[in-house]
This record gives sequence, structure tokens and C-alpha cells, in this order.
Amino acid sequence: MKLVTRTQLGWPASAAPTQTSTKGVKVHYEGTPVSVDLLKDHAKCLAEWQAIRKSHLANQKEHYADIAYNYGACPHGYLLEGRGIGKRTGANGNQPLNVAHYAIVGLVGDEGLTQPTDAMLGAIRDGIELLRQHGAGDEIKGHRDGYATECPGGPLYAWVQKGAPRPKDPGPAGPPAKQYEPFPGSAWFSMGRKSPIVARMHDRLVAEGCNRYQSSANKDTIGSGDKDSYEAFQRKLGFTGTAATWPPGPASWAELKVPKG
Repeated sequence: MKLVTRTQLGWPASAAPTQTSTKGVKVHYEGTPVSVDLLKDHAKCLAEWQAIRKSHLANQKEHYADIAYNYGACPHGYLLEGRGIGKRTGANGNQPLNVAHYAIVGLVGDEGLTQPTDAMLGAIRDGIELLRQHGAGDEIKGHRDGYATECPGGPLYAWVQKGAPRPKDPGPAGPPAKQYEPFPGSAWFSMGRKSPIVARMHDRLVAEGCNRYQSSANKDTIGSGDKDSYEAFQRKLGFTGTAATWPPGPASWAELKVPKG
């Protein structure tokens, strides 16, 4: 599972009402045009997720306590935390339709990006299984089940009607995939640490256009240039506040794709 947490998004704890169990999970889509640019740039997915929450909080008619969904799923296979575990969904969750199920939205719409990727379906499935571990029942439904709406759109609803199966791994096709350094843990990034990984991180940050280095000397040793460059990279991905500060987190590290030596 590739999870982006509220903390990494710079969001406070959700103010949504608590609900520790449901009949299951309902799948949603945005129901508006979604740019196909999300397919090329994960930072745009994070920006989309931030924009959804902002629009919900600005809804004066329904007075949303938070973003409507427990989780979102992006085309790159990231599960994006919304209200999260143990929170009622949909505005303030005061309708019977909202009480019955937790909610996961795929970042697809009715125009532009309309077809979920296999990675997105896998992330939705990750969210379903995570919620089942924390009080969700076995039901998997579309928003249109029980309410007159097109949500979650044709492609997602067809998948839901099949039981929301996890996409099969097609296996290797051609040369082996490039190998990247796994996240070594936040404590690993202490100032003064010397490692070939640091030098490869340096090169990737420069390649990403986040060069804040004063010099390339001692580039295999963590210093202030690494901190400033990495924070610039996290801001480029859409992280804000403390979520954009040093040390690196697992979500941004996965996006940096530091090659293995």
C-alpha cells in the first residue's frame, strides 16, 4: 500500500463525526471534468485532492466538517487519506445513506480522465481492505446504489459490480523494472551521514529541478544542501507545512526514485 497521510498533506485531525462500523464501503468518482494531466504528474493528484477538500469546506449549504470521503485513490496507485479510519462520511454524515457505508473516491470524472488505471483500482482495493480491518462490513457498492446519481461513473461501477477485484499483476514484460532504494526510515537522514545513497539522492534532486546545493563537494554526505533541496522537492509534489519539511517521508521518497547502486 502506498499511503499519503493527512499529516503529509498538512491537514489537521479530521473534525468529522466518529463512526466505528458500517455495512461496507461505497465507491465514488468526482462527477466533474478531471484533467488527464494527473496521469503524468503525481503532484497534480495531490493538488486535486487538496482542491476537493477546500471546495467541500467552502460548501456553505451542507456545512461539511471535512472532505467528504474517507480515502481517495489516484492513477499512480496512491491511497490518499481523507477523513480516514473511524469517521462518518458525506458532509457531516447526518443522512441514513451516509451512515451505512464508508466512502472511497477514485480521482476520475465524467470528462477528461474517465477511465481508472489498474493502479487506481488497486489503491481503492487497498482502502477497502484497510477499512475492513477497522469496522467496515463486506458490502462494496457504488454511490448510485440507493441514490439517483451517475456516481461512480460507468467504468468504476462496472468494476464494483464484479466485486471490485484487485487487478492481476501482468508479470514482467521485457527487461526487469529498474530498482530503486527503499525508504530507509526518517531517522536515517541525520546530518553528517555519509553514504553512496546520499550522492544518488543528490543527483535525483538536481534532475528534478530542485537544486539548492551551493557545491557538489562531499555530495555523499548529508548537509544543509540536501535538506533545502529535498524540501523544495516535497513542495513540488504538493506537500505543505510540516509535511514539506526535512526529513524525507516514505511517500515523497517513493516519488524521487533514487536508483539502487
